[in-house]
Amino acid sequence: MKVKNKAPAEVQITAEQLLREAKERELELLPPPPKQKITDEEELNDYKLRKRKGFEDNIRKNRTVISNWIKYAQWEESLKEIQRARSIYERALDVDHRNITLWLKYAEMEMKSRQVNHARNIWDRAITILPRVNQFWYKYTYMEEMLGNVAGCRQAFERWMEWEPDEQAWHSYINFELRYKEVDKARTIYERYILSGGVKNWIKYARFEERHGYIAHSRKVYERAVEFFGEVHVDENLFVAFAKFEETQKEFERVRVIYKYALDRIPKHQAQELFKFYTMFEKKFGDRRGIEDVIVSKRRFQYEEEVKANPHNYDAWFDYLRLVENDADPDTVRDVYERAIANIPPIQEKRHWKRYIYLWINYALYEELEVKDPEKTRQVYQASLDLIPHKKFTFAKIWLLYAQFEIRQKNLQGARKVMGTAIGKCPKNKLLKGYIELELQLREFDRCRKLYEKYLEFSPENCTTWIKFSELETILGDVERARAIFELAIGQPRLDMPEVLWKSYIDFEIEQEEFGNTRNLYKRLLQRTQHVKVWISYAKFELSIDSGERLEKCRQIYEEANKGMRNCEEKEERLMLLESWRDFEREFGSDSTMDRVRKLLPEKVKKRRKLTAEDGSDAGWEEYYDYIFPEDAANQPNLKLLAMAKMWKRQQIQEDESPEKASSSKKSCYF
Repeated sequence: MKVKNKAPAEVQITAEQLLREAKERELELLPPPPKQKITDEEELNDYKLRKRKGFEDNIRKNRTVISNWIKYAQWEESLKEIQRARSIYERALDVDHRNITLWLKYAEMEMKSRQVNHARNIWDRAITILPRVNQFWYKYTYMEEMLGNVAGCRQAFERWMEWEPDEQAWHSYINFELRYKEVDKARTIYERYILSGGVKNWIKYARFEERHGYIAHSRKVYERAVEFFGEVHVDENLFVAFAKFEETQKEFERVRVIYKYALDRIPKHQAQELFKFYTMFEKKFGDRRGIEDVIVSKRRFQYEEEVKANPHNYDAWFDYLRLVENDADPDTVRDVYERAIANIPPIQEKRHWKRYIYLWINYALYEELEVKDPEKTRQVYQASLDLIPHKKFTFAKIWLLYAQFEIRQKNLQGARKVMGTAIGKCPKNKLLKGYIELELQLREFDRCRKLYEKYLEFSPENCTTWIKFSELETILGDVERARAIFELAIGQPRLDMPEVLWKSYIDFEIEQEEFGNTRNLYKRLLQRTQHVKVWISYAKFELSIDSGERLEKCRQIYEEANKGMRNCEEKEERLMLLESWRDFEREFGSDSTMDRVRKLLPEKVKKRRKLTAEDGSDAGWEEYYDYIFPEDAANQPNLKLLAMAKMWKRQQIQEDESPEKASSSKKSCYF
């Protein structure tokens, strides 16, 4: 049949819509089939035959679908055909004997039909085949208890416990015994139970004893638990529970001992709850000292963790030692110090030893000041000096502290021996200075002289040592010796601060009022250097002498300095000299001398110069200031050229202004 109208329909139906409607119609409730009443025995037999045939067909199609077997057996059970249902369950077990649901349905059927022996037989078979299925054991023991067969129930529990089940199974057994007031048997079960579990099993056992009033037994269980787990497998929960138990018994000292014992053995990161409960306990029952002990213990744990993580973290050791010094006994402090100094830096470089050596110093000071044990202090100093590699580097501080300690012990010979050993092994400036200061305090000036001689042999370029040596001789009144030392000093080929040395020598001669020697020193110094500060100092020296010719001599020095510095490259220094001369003339000179100096002052000129980068490329221009002195003959043409340029610039400005004035006058006429 041909379709005449091939146009699309107005309402289109998609495949998605068809599927959705089909799914929705599945959910529609069909009316239940009508109930049938069978009154004839023949009709009933026919009905049974048809149903059995249907069940058998389903089983034959797929024997592994256990739900078909269960439905079949339950149908037979509903018809009171227990023997047939039992046969079906047995056949199903032949197919899948490890199906848990099948065993449960089978046993429940026997219990419903009050076939106790059959049910017991099924449970025995089930727990033999599947002993790890706790549900079988729970239902088996429950059935025996409901039947009043206490001995049989206990026997089932015993068989179950041989498989070491989870803790809930043990608790079920214990609760069973407690229901029949068998506390001793429950205790026996707990003794077996704690061997198969962790800390919480011991805690439950102890609480069981406490709950039944056996306080001594409960305490003994806690003590056995602490011994059982030892120091390797310690757990904070055990100690917290033990402490809470003792707290309920008002044994506060025992509680405090338990907490301290635990804190000494448990790592910090595993003892947070322990610290929390310990603090709460001290706040409730302790005093201020107890609370401080808790805080100190917590900090000690923290420092222990830090030094274990990084033994060479000396700052952590310092904090730890500061903590234990305030609260611990000397033996504990010594132990921490010994552990700290055992962490020797792995590299023999001084920068790695700078923090480490203070551990030894603090150790020695602690033994001397706190413990007051001089012999132990001496041993600490000696051990530290034996450890330092003096051939590569040394620490003057520890040598000096050792010597000062010996002086405090009134052992002057020992102190000198220490410093002599130090200078012999590793001479350095700080050691020599410290030894000299030591002998100065003892007023042993001959020894100081010898030490200064040693010092200058070791370091002849050190100007400070020459100055100090000369000051010593000056104090002792030996001026010639001091002057000789200065002469030796300025004659050295290499000096680290020659200007300081010369100044000290000059000041020395001025103090001795040897003005001729001072002038000679200035002249000798000016032969070596033409520095502007030397000239100014020389001029001020002449001005400071109380004589009638002091102004002329000062002016003469300024004249010589100006002549000598004409070829100086640093024009700022020459300007500094002229400004000093101008200040002098302003205060002590006349108008003529003042005008003369003013004419010598330079003119400040802004200039430009080309810059070159490091790679040789052009880097632009920069402006700078230069000074042009009138006395410089080479600069006279430049000055004339500069003056002519300024005059031309002035004329240009005047010419630009004249036409503007003329135009403005014309405009005023119009108005």
